[in-house]
Amino acid sequence: MVARALAELVVVVHFGVLLFLVVGGFLAWRWPRLIYPHLAMAAWGLLVVTFPLDCPLTWLENTFRAASGQPALATGFIDTYIDGVLYPESAAGTVQLLVGLVVVGSWAGYYLKRRAHHPCGSVASPNQR
Repeated sequence: MVARALAELVVVVHFGVLLFLVVGGFLAWRWPRLIYPHLAMAAWGLLVVTFPLDCPLTWLENTFRAASGQPALATGFIDTYIDGVLYPESAAGTVQLLVGLVVVGSWAGYYLKRRAHHPCGSVASPNQR
């Protein structure tokens, strides 16, 4: 019973991680230090999509599923819970491209926002504050 609840908790955390992957760059506009974990998450997401790497959260979910007597996921997290569920499987490539564009767009906005607050070479004098 506990292992099953932990497996379900990992699913919730996994959805949260994916949500952060999509919107984390926008959150960094407000909380700039979030850009670093977001960059790491985006790099990991790109690696997982590009290469056949196993996600540690999927491994953890499968470990808890096995401990509770449930079968392991036949495919990865996205293939199980998102592709064909939230959108048709045939749209997976388009969705990945759109997510990539959203992430890059959030980074561009982050950069422009940071640049507007801290223009290169200009330091405000105490009288200009």
